[in-house]
Amino acid sequence: MTSSPDDRTDRSAQAHRHVSRDRLRDILIDLVDVASPTGDEAPLARVVTDTLDRAGVDAHTMALDDRQANSWGRLRGDGTGPDLLLYAPIDTVTTGDPAEDLPALGPALRPDMVAKARVDGDYLIGLGASNPKGHAACVIAAVEAIAAAEVPLKGDLIVGFGAGGMPTNARAGVGNPRLNTGQGVGCSFLLEQGVWADFALIAKPGWTVSWEEVGLAWFTVTVHGTHTYVGSRHRLPYANPIAAAGAVAARLEEWFPKYSAANTSGLVAPQGIVANIRGGWERTASFTPEQVTMTVDLRLSPRTTPSDAKRQLLAAVRRIADDLGGLELEVEQVLAIAGESSDEDMWLCRSAIAAWEAREGRPHEPAYDASGATDANILRSRGIPTVRVGMPKVVDAPFEVDFAMGMNTVDLRRAEELTHYLVDVALDTVTRTLEEVGL
Repeated sequence: MTSSPDDRTDRSAQAHRHVSRDRLRDILIDLVDVASPTGDEAPLARVVTDTLDRAGVDAHTMALDDRQANSWGRLRGDGTGPDLLLYAPIDTVTTGDPAEDLPALGPALRPDMVAKARVDGDYLIGLGASNPKGHAACVIAAVEAIAAAEVPLKGDLIVGFGAGGMPTNARAGVGNPRLNTGQGVGCSFLLEQGVWADFALIAKPGWTVSWEEVGLAWFTVTVHGTHTYVGSRHRLPYANPIAAAGAVAARLEEWFPKYSAANTSGLVAPQGIVANIRGGWERTASFTPEQVTMTVDLRLSPRTTPSDAKRQLLAAVRRIADDLGGLELEVEQVLAIAGESSDEDMWLCRSAIAAWEAREGRPHEPAYDASGATDANILRSRGIPTVRVGMPKVVDAPFEVDFAMGMNTVDLRRAEELTHYLVDVALDTVTRTLEEVGL
C-alpha cells in the first residue's frame, strides 16, 4: 500500500519533535571524548553501538581485528520498500597524541587537536568534532528520532559507522600488522559482511547534494644521484639527490594545476600535492644518499582512471627530468581508489535535492570544484547508488578557523539542521514502496 504525502508529512513531524540541539551536543561530546585514530576505532565503535542500543535500534559492533571495528544498526521495515543506509566514518587522521602528531601539526597541540570536547556557545570543539564525528552524531540523532517516533517503515533504515575512512595507511610504530587500516576498509568490510542497502547517503562536509567525487592515486617518485662524502665533494662526482628532489618537487607543484585543469569535469576539480620526501640518514649530515623518494597524491575524476593518471604523471616527470639536465627519475603507483559517480536522476538523488530545496527555499546549487574523497567511492563501486550531504564548514566563527580548526569545530545549529534534513530524506525513502522509487 502506497503512503500518502500527508501521512509522510505527519510521520516526519513526529520524528522531528524528537530532534534537539541538547541531545546532539551530548552525543557529540561522547564521540569526541573517545580517541579514534585510524586503526584504533574499536573503543568508539562500542560507544556508538551502546548509544544505538539504548535508542531501541538493533545495533552491532563489527570487529575487523582486535583494535579496529565498525558499528551499525537497523530499524526494520515490513519488507515492501527500499533499504537505505545512512553512513558516516568515525576515525580521525591525527591522534591527539603529541608523540605521533608533532611536529607535523606544528610546535604543539592546540586544544582543538585533542580528544576532549569543549563547548563555546553554539560551537563544540575537539578532535574530529566536525569531520567526521559531527556528521556521525547527526546520523545517530536522526535514527534515534525516527525510532522514538515509532514510524512504520516499509524498507529498512540502516545506519553505518565505519572504521578506516581517512586516506591513510597504517600509522607507523603502533603495532598494527595490517597496512590497509584506512582508505575505506571499514566501509568495504561492512558491505562484504552483508550490511547492504538499495541506496546510501554518506554524511560528510559540504551543504550540497553530490552524486560523484574524486578518487585518489598515490605514487612514489624516486630521484637518483650519487652517494658521496662531504669531504670529497670537490674531488669526486657529485649529484646530490636531496637538492634535486627539491627542484623536482617544485616543478611538480607547478604541474598540478595543469593536471587539475585537464581533468576537471562534472562536479570535480581533481588536485595534486607532494606529501613527503624521504632519504638519507638522520644520524649523520656528512653523506649524501644515492636516492630520495617523494610521495605524490593525484586526485581522480570519475572519468580519469588510475592508469590514465599514471600516464599523465609519467609524461610530466619525463619532461621535468629533461628540463633538469637528464635526472634519473622513477615513478611507481602504490595505491589507487577510483573516483565513482551515481546517476543524478536516480531516486535518492532526486529525493535529497528536493529535501535540500524545501529547507533552503531555492533551487539546489551543486558544488562543481570538489577534490575530497570519501567512502562514497566504496559504496558506489560496490553498486549502491549514493549521495553525499553534510554540514557547511565553519568559516564565520568568533575565533580564527584554519584547516584543522575547521575539522575540529562543529556549529551545533547546523548539526541540528542536518539532523532534520536526514530525517526528511530517510523517511521519504523507507516509507515508500519499491515501485515508487523505481526498484
